[in-house]
Amino acid sequence: MTSTRAPKARNPSRLARRLVRWMFLNRRTGHLTVAQWPNIALSVFIVLSIALHVFRPMGGIETLARVLVDVALFVWAIDELLRGVNPFRRILGVVVIIATCVTLALQVH
Repeated sequence: MTSTRAPKARNPSRLARRLVRWMFLNRRTGHLTVAQWPNIALSVFIVLSIALHVFRPMGGIETLARVLVDVALFVWAIDELLRGVNPFRRILGVVVIIATCVTLALQVH
């Protein structure tokens, strides 16, 4: 038995929808996920970043806060890379890891 149906034409909008769905589909829930409630590492990063800008500490406290900000962001990015719920979140983790490493390397030199 042969099929008389013509092959499906490539529809750019359908392809775009499939790509978006693949990129943002939460593999655990089946819903589209772009952002989530912050976990502990991201919460620490946000709170300390705000504190640095508001209080502008000096000396050892500033140094400690900046190290903790970088560590918290790096931990969050590694967590996203390893346990992200979709490819977008995992790619975001990689981008943040690279950006953090480059920023730290430029601060050293």
